[in-house]
Amino acid sequence: MTLATFLKINPADSVVVCLESKKKGDVINIDGREVVVRQDIPAGHKLLILDTAKGSDIIKYGYPIGHAAEDLKAGDWVNENNLKTNLSSTLEYEYHPVNQELDIKNENRHFKGYLRQNGEVGIRNEIWIVPTVGCVNGVAKRLAAQLRKETRGEGIDSIYAWHHNYGCSQLSEDHENTRKVLRDICLHPNAGAVLVLSLGCENNQPEDFMQMLGDYDKDRIRLLVTQRVDDEMEAGMEMLRELYEIARKDQRQEVPVSKLRVGLKCGGSDGFSGITANPLVGEFSDWLVAQGGTSVLTEVPEMFGAETILMNRCRTEELFKQTVAMVNNFKDYFLSHGEPVGENPSPGNKAGGISTLEDKALGCTQKCGKAPVSGVMEYGDRLLHDGLNLLSAPGNDLVAATALASCGCHLVLFTTGRGTPFGTFVPTMKIATNPDLARHKANWIDFSAGQLLEGRTMDELLPTFIDKVLRVASGELAKNEENDYREISIFKNGVTL
Repeated sequence: MTLATFLKINPADSVVVCLESKKKGDVINIDGREVVVRQDIPAGHKLLILDTAKGSDIIKYGYPIGHAAEDLKAGDWVNENNLKTNLSSTLEYEYHPVNQELDIKNENRHFKGYLRQNGEVGIRNEIWIVPTVGCVNGVAKRLAAQLRKETRGEGIDSIYAWHHNYGCSQLSEDHENTRKVLRDICLHPNAGAVLVLSLGCENNQPEDFMQMLGDYDKDRIRLLVTQRVDDEMEAGMEMLRELYEIARKDQRQEVPVSKLRVGLKCGGSDGFSGITANPLVGEFSDWLVAQGGTSVLTEVPEMFGAETILMNRCRTEELFKQTVAMVNNFKDYFLSHGEPVGENPSPGNKAGGISTLEDKALGCTQKCGKAPVSGVMEYGDRLLHDGLNLLSAPGNDLVAATALASCGCHLVLFTTGRGTPFGTFVPTMKIATNPDLARHKANWIDFSAGQLLEGRTMDELLPTFIDKVLRVASGELAKNEENDYREISIFKNGVTL
C-alpha cells in the first residue's frame, strides 16, 4: 500500500501538512496542479499550495490560522516566521446553534470500578493525604511512606500525599481556587479514604475547610490538625491505619461505561496532533458521550481562534453565554497583565509544526469531537452534567490536568507529539501523535495514534483505543502510574502575602 506524503485537511485549505519531510525541488500533485517545494520542510509542517499576498489569511482546518506576514508563493514553507496571528482582544459573539447530535450506537459496555456510598464510581481505590497548607507537606510525605511500609499496599491501589505550596498567604479568589481544588481532591471517588492534614494557623482554616466538603463520608475522610497533638506522626498513623482497614475491603465490580468521566488534554503538541491523536480522542469522546458518559475539555487560551465552533455547539443560549464569558474572561486575564492573547504556541510546538495560536486551537479542539456542549464550569467546580463539558483553566499541562481531575474526571487522555512523562492525581494516559515518539519514548506513551500515519484507518483504530481506555479504567496501570510520576498543580492568580 502506498501511503500519502501530505494531507489536505479541509477542501478550503490553502496549506497541506507534510506527513514526511520534503526537499527543495520536490513536486506534489494537489487539486489537479503541480506544486514545487521551494524550501526543505520538516514532517508535520505546512506547505503552502496557493499564492498568498501579504496580510491575507492562510487557511487550515477550513478556518484562518493567521495571516501572511509577507507575500508568499505556492510551495513555500509556512511557519512562525511568515505567519502571524489574527488574535488581539475580547470579542462580541452571536449564537448560531449547530445541530451536533450524535448518531452512535449504545454498546452497553462496562468496566470494573469501585462503587462509592454516594453513588459515584472510582476507577482506583487509593488512600490520599491532602494537606490544607504547604507547611505540612513534609509530614504528609512521612505519613504516606510509613503507611506504605507497614501495609505494603495490600488491598489498596496506591497511597499518596499530594504536595502543594498553597493554603496560606493568599487572598480572595486566589485563596478560594486553592480551597476548591483541595475540596475536590478530598471528594474524588478514586480515593477510598482521605486524611486531611492541617497545620492549624493557616488561612485555610481546618474546620471551615471541612464544612466545604458538605455531606461527606466521615468514616472515610478524617481531619488531623497537627498543632493540636503532641506527636503528629503517632496521631496520623493511628487515623491512617483505621482508614486503611476500611478502604482495603473495597472490591471492583461491573459498572456501566455511562459512569465514566474523562478529561481531554494535549501538551507538547506538534503538526500531527490535529490529524491523528486529537481526532482519535475526539472520536472516543463522542463514543463515550453516546454511551451516556462524560468528557471535559479545558485549556481555554488554546480555544482562542476556534471558540466559535464550541460556542455554536452549546445546547442552549445560556450555555453559549457562559462559554463567551469563559473565553473573554481569560482574554481579560491576559490583557490585565499586559500580555497579548495570542502569545502561544511554545518553542516545542513551533518546532513540531504549529505556528500560531489559531493553528494550535483548531487542532486542540479536535479532542472533543462533535458532541453538543452540555455544561460549562468555572475553575474548581465539580461536574454536574453528563455529556461534553467545558472547564475554565489555563493551558499549562500540570495545572490543566489537575483541574480536569479535580472536577471529577476519573482519568485524563493526554495527547502529545513531543512527549511528556508527568501525570496528575488520576491516571494520565499519553497518546502519541506520531509513531517515532511512540517508539522512542515507549516508557511514557500508553497508545500510539501515529498508527493512522502507517495505514490504519480511524474505524480500525478506535475500537482498539476504546478497549485500552476501559482496561485502564478497570485497573490496568497507565505509564505515569507505572513510573510513579504523579503530582498536583493549583492555578495561582493573585498576590502572595
